[in-house]
Amino acid sequence: MKAYVGVYTARLEMPWVRSLKEKRALVRPVMERLKARFPVSAARLGGLDAHGWEIVGFTVIGSDPAWIEQIIQQAATFLSQNGAYHVCAEQVFVEAVELEAHTN
Repeated sequence: MKAYVGVYTARLEMPWVRSLKEKRALVRPVMERLKARFPVSAARLGGLDAHGWEIVGFTVIGSDPAWIEQIIQQAATFLSQNGAYHVCAEQVFVEAVELEAHTN
């Protein structure tokens, strides 16, 4: 049996931000709305101590690679259109994972 895992990462740039608190106020609400709106697991991954940038990402798992790619595209569009930052350096990959069938 196969499952597919999709991973998206992006660097968010906001050079006008002057404090970590201000940056969190821009990024955190969008990440929470992303998780509420799409079947993804999302996290702030890097640059947490930097003022002007941050790396974020999300994952999705399922049995249909076309559905995985569709969700990633929709969620990436949502991320880019709903925050006061510039999305840079996006990376996407979808990988097949072989699962063992369990019988009882």
